Amino acid sequence: MFYRRKFYIVKNEFIEIFNAHFNETNLPNQLKYGARLIGRWMIPNDETTTEIFAIWEYDRYEKYQEIEAKVRDDKEHINRINKWYEKNGGRDFVYKMYFLEVRNEELKSTLR
Repeated sequence: MFYRRKFYIVKNEFIEIFNAHFNETNLPNQLKYGARLIGRWMIPNDETTTEIFAIWEYDRYEKYQEIEAKVRDDKEHINRINKWYEKNGGRDFVYKMYFLEVRNEELKSTLR
């Protein structure tokens, strides 16, 4: 199995908008192509920001790559993403104003 963690530090005023976007746009598209969501959580980071992260499971790394390629090639999905960014000031604006940190990381088991 291959596991990944998608991680964000988000300004609190953007959490509701960002969570709605995940549930309405990103989650359905990932599931459509075979990604499996283990869960998505958030915890306060400090007074003004929150950490939001999701853990995803794939059969293997190559399957993850295949699913991500399909997601990136889905023109309807890309249009929905671009419209969401435009509605919120543009991609650069969102990353500058609301996302303090974004990471996409492989998780490695400590179990044998």
